[in-house]
Amino acid sequence: MFSPQPWHHGNITRSKAEDLLSKAGKDGSFLLRDSESIQGAYALCVLYQNCVYTYRILPNDDKKLSVQASEGVPIRFFSALPDLVDAYYKENMGLITHLQYAVQKEEEPPEEEPEPLSLPPQLPPRNIFSNDSKESHNDPSRGTDRGTEPSRLSISDTYFQRLQQIDISNLPEDHQKSIQEYFRASVCLDAEQVQNGNQTLPHFKKLTQNICKNLNSEIARTLPSFEALQKVLDQPLSPGAGRLRTQLSADANPSVAFRLEQLTKLIQSIEDKTKNAVFEFVGYDGGHRNSLIPPVTFEVKSDSLGISNKMYLKVDVEGGKVYFKKSKDGPEDKYFVHNKILQLVKSQKMHNRLVLVVETEKGKTQSKDFVFDDTKKREGFCQLLQQMKNKHSGKPEPDMITIFVGTWNMGNANPPQNITSWFQSKGQGKTHDDTANQIPHDIYVIGTQEDPLGEKEWIETIRGALRDITNISFKQIATQTLWSIRIVVLAKPEHENRFSHIFSDSVKTGIANALGNKGAVGVSFMFNRTSFGFVNSHLTSGSEKKLRRNQNYVSILRFLNLGDKKVNPFDITHRFTHLFWLGDLNYRVDLPSHEAENIVMKIKQQQYKELLAQDQLKIEKDEEKVFLEYVEEEITFAPTYRFERDTRERYAYTKAKATGTKYNLPSWCDRVLRKSYPLVHVVCNSYGCTNDIMTSDHSPVFATFDVGVTSQFVSKNDLSNDARGAIKILNCVAVLCTKSKTKFFIEYHSSCLEKFVRSPDGENQEMEGSIKVRFAGQVELTPIIADPEYLLDQHILICIKSTDSDESYGEGCVALRSAESSYTEFSITLTHHGERTGWLTGAIQLPKSEGKQTEKLYDFIKVGDDPGAGKGKTGDNTKMSSSVLASDISNPSYMGVGYKSGIQAPGSLTSQRTGPSKDMTHGNISPKKTSYDHATSSPTAKTSNPIPVDGQPPEMFDNPLYGSMSGSRGAKEHHPPPDALFAFPKPTDFDSDRQPPVPTPRLRSYTCSETKPQSSSSTNLNMSSLLPQSITKKPVVPSRSEGGMIGPNRPPVPMKSRSGQTQEPQTKPRDYRDSSELPSKIRPPTRAGQTKDVHSETPPLKMGRQLK
Repeated sequence: MFSPQPWHHGNITRSKAEDLLSKAGKDGSFLLRDSESIQGAYALCVLYQNCVYTYRILPNDDKKLSVQASEGVPIRFFSALPDLVDAYYKENMGLITHLQYAVQKEEEPPEEEPEPLSLPPQLPPRNIFSNDSKESHNDPSRGTDRGTEPSRLSISDTYFQRLQQIDISNLPEDHQKSIQEYFRASVCLDAEQVQNGNQTLPHFKKLTQNICKNLNSEIARTLPSFEALQKVLDQPLSPGAGRLRTQLSADANPSVAFRLEQLTKLIQSIEDKTKNAVFEFVGYDGGHRNSLIPPVTFEVKSDSLGISNKMYLKVDVEGGKVYFKKSKDGPEDKYFVHNKILQLVKSQKMHNRLVLVVETEKGKTQSKDFVFDDTKKREGFCQLLQQMKNKHSGKPEPDMITIFVGTWNMGNANPPQNITSWFQSKGQGKTHDDTANQIPHDIYVIGTQEDPLGEKEWIETIRGALRDITNISFKQIATQTLWSIRIVVLAKPEHENRFSHIFSDSVKTGIANALGNKGAVGVSFMFNRTSFGFVNSHLTSGSEKKLRRNQNYVSILRFLNLGDKKVNPFDITHRFTHLFWLGDLNYRVDLPSHEAENIVMKIKQQQYKELLAQDQLKIEKDEEKVFLEYVEEEITFAPTYRFERDTRERYAYTKAKATGTKYNLPSWCDRVLRKSYPLVHVVCNSYGCTNDIMTSDHSPVFATFDVGVTSQFVSKNDLSNDARGAIKILNCVAVLCTKSKTKFFIEYHSSCLEKFVRSPDGENQEMEGSIKVRFAGQVELTPIIADPEYLLDQHILICIKSTDSDESYGEGCVALRSAESSYTEFSITLTHHGERTGWLTGAIQLPKSEGKQTEKLYDFIKVGDDPGAGKGKTGDNTKMSSSVLASDISNPSYMGVGYKSGIQAPGSLTSQRTGPSKDMTHGNISPKKTSYDHATSSPTAKTSNPIPVDGQPPEMFDNPLYGSMSGSRGAKEHHPPPDALFAFPKPTDFDSDRQPPVPTPRLRSYTCSETKPQSSSSTNLNMSSLLPQSITKKPVVPSRSEGGMIGPNRPPVPMKSRSGQTQEPQTKPRDYRDSSELPSKIRPPTRAGQTKDVHSETPPLKMGRQLK
């Protein structure tokens, strides 16, 4: 190994290396870094004419180093890096220019004095002996050396003083004498034995044997009785008990701990066997397989001809029925079986309103409208019905599961006796209704920090709490521990064989990245054919250490080794269908310390939004410095740190230290974030914290999710007649934020491909601050299974690499479901090591699907704009469900992905949130005209063909909120093909109504220019000009909630709307409905020049890091 050199920068990222060279600014500036693609290799980065040239330094079998320079230059081998660097200071060595100026490593800020570390358990001090103490009194030199340090007590005096402070009068007299004698003299003898290498503590062992003398005899008397009981329960007779007896008798003097452990195991075994025998005798199958969910009754209001009536809905999950009753104790003669309940549609405007779409005896569908007492009751009802659907679906493999994710900084204190509220999502925030408490989740993922318990003890504590709630003995799937940071994964026993490819790893980010008091642990696995990743992290503490926390995040992202090793170019951001990041992230409320009392007052008044605006994590995330494109549910609970222990009424925001008073302002340190592939089903059902677990200064945080999963695909078609279609990727154009002088190619990875596919090299076009790369022609990917239904559940991972160093310059993901209508254009964001590095546009084409797709269980619940608008009877199930506009609860915004008419141009970095948009259906005359542009509630809904009849390409809007407008609704203008989107910096190449998506240059791009973000006023003008004229010219039709309320005693006439037909205002008396609710079928269209525009809130364009 060579000694550290100032030009060797270790494992810094490629983008950081470009930053440093850009600051140097001189031709011939250079540095070395570790290769990102090959372990043990290096990358020599040289600056010349504002471009960075990268050369790989590879070791051979003899560990000699050589540079991959220009062709025709003889290869030279070097034993050490300093020799290699010295040689390339000479000219004509095959580099673009000879090495001249070494770029020094940046000095890292000195580590501040760390907080007390929660180190692994350590032995008591070994250097405090009574004889040493006596020597120290006799030796004056010792007192001189120690200066003013007070003399230490001997170990005997220390513990004997503690013993005198404890009341032991209730102990037996002989026990009192034994304990006193040990701490008076024998403990020093044990200390001497340890110092001499004997760690058995013989005198302490003698003490315990003396205290347990009666216990030993009691065990000897009790054990045969339990063994006899074991033999009765064992069929055939178990040899275990006999072996246990033999083992105990063989050891002449077994330890008390060993005998107690054996006795405990035996008692637990007997209890389990007795339970099994009794459960089997009475025919009870809920002890270990399925929990029995008791029937639950909900009080609701139903609407009939404008009159509100009270009624009751009784949900019997186990029986698979929903009863409709006029009184709570009324007859149960009217009910619907699970397979006759077709869909639940949640109102988006009235959060306690729900429509049940059911099938009647005559085969027709009927909508039943109900209003619950509150939103939580409605959610509880939906969860019970979803559980009933899942239970009685008859599917051999699930396509939806529920996941509980919890994080808790335990504060190095043992947990309380009861922690069930945590796993039942009870407390503050978005919580579960009591009616859903008995529903067990399929997977429980629990992350802890500052955990004082042993691994086995903590797992048994969790399993015991879950057993109390669900009556299920959950199976341990995986666990990983780093010092006091731990993650545990438990699952229902029925899922045990569905788990595979289980990996776990940890990363230290403590002082010098060497200590594990801070860092992360992770677990990944496959559930059938869906990949999951979970990361539990404990980041650097302290309000002022925000940048250090950002560095922790990047280190974990780069070095946590989880998932499929075949996708090495991708970090954990892209390796999993679903990635959940939880833990004590330690980001604080960024306010001055004198605001402490004001913060506490706002918390008491539940004014969280003002405080969340100063939340460091939210700020850093919005600036794209950490957790790029991760999603977090809205926070509606109080800060979870820093409480006084044993109460949740007061925050302990001051802490006395030697350097003065330290402030720990109340903050949301404990968080759960997630990121999933595009167009997959994932819904957050709860996100909050507990109120009753108070042993730590942190409150436990919980989050629960409904997640779509896939299993082994079985084709309905005859495989012999199945045409081997190919996935075609066409017309790819990338914009990369780099000045590296190299060629690029694309690698395509996917589990549906036998191996990854490499594209031809692209053609570069240099631009200000970036490079545009055009990949001509098309690439064909041959899938393992060519069935279109199978392909719609697959994703293609894309990695753009350089030819000189084989390192990634950006990764992204494309959902094949976006190409459900055969041909689709896409635009995705490229990232690398958590940074935005560019964009990629292109088109994707799949084999056409002819058969009907299999229904997914998660399509059962949808979110609609106005369920009442779809009320009526029809014989067509699809028409009934399509009459309700569903919102997006899948994941279309993965890494800025855009599809079809909602495609995002490379400059449009508007972050779409998972969930319904405020103006998703703006301008729709008829809901039936809406195409699947991120507006459906699941990824399996049918999409309209993006190619109109005239063969012209679909419209593309910069703002994805216009994604629900299809090109067939009257817009006459056609937007340029993808190539035109990249023809900047010439603004004339764009449509006159659209601004060119010019990326903001990064500092490493060797330019000081920065494109100013477009003002909100100009955004409003541009977006209003994009509105289809056929819509803006229509007159405003008043709704029944805005006017026309004459005749309050006259019941309304049921309406039937037809597409494109103006609706007459309907009269309707006021009832419990929200008067501001506006049915989607008679929504007035937007007038030209209307000032209200949600796009004015679009954040300015951002790209990479901002210029300092």
